[in-house]
Amino acid sequence: MPPQPVVVRHETPPIIRTLDIGAKVGLLLLLALAITHPDLGNMRDKAAGLRAVAYPLLSFTIPIVWFLFWRHRSSFPWLADLFVTITCFTDILGNRMDLYDTIVWFDDWMHFMNTGLLTAAFVLLTLPRTATFGATLERSLSFGVTAALAWEIAEYYAFLSSHSERTGAYRDTLGDMGLGALGAVVAAVVIHAMWQRGRLLHTAPQLESRERPLEPTG
Repeated sequence: MPPQPVVVRHETPPIIRTLDIGAKVGLLLLLALAITHPDLGNMRDKAAGLRAVAYPLLSFTIPIVWFLFWRHRSSFPWLADLFVTITCFTDILGNRMDLYDTIVWFDDWMHFMNTGLLTAAFVLLTLPRTATFGATLERSLSFGVTAALAWEIAEYYAFLSSHSERTGAYRDTLGDMGLGALGAVVAAVVIHAMWQRGRLLHTAPQLESRERPLEPTG
């Protein structure tokens, strides 16, 4: 009988799982509030409907893909999934708390942080832990700059193209994209440094298997 792969699974710290599930529940609750009471959620004229569709799709993409393709080969990538969910949750929470309109630097921080978190998730999911820093940086910039550009385009067509302040709304577009790129660079530096120190080695699906023959039966 041919040898069978042995899948190595690693336990994720409970705090990561708790934060991930809590962020998903919080996201759905805040989106429901934004749809039913847009003024209360500070989401009027801010594409609440589009966010209500896009954010759940984004935050549940990894669980769906894992269930369909990875569940028999690897443990669930809780940390990468948390990074993706946090980007959606913090954007809705920031609007709910009216931070975008009351804190001057909050929007800049969100572009930097959320692009960095998404980039970190992408790197964890797609690169081996033995990747060089050059490869990690290249992958991070490729994803991060593309994600920052996609966000600016989506944001414009979602609501700013018809907003009363559209004439001046994109004076800082290049700044937002620059902050996104910087977030991607920081993600590359942090992730690679932690890999070098032996951390984050089992935070995403890996085909960590070795061949061994089946035990004889009967």
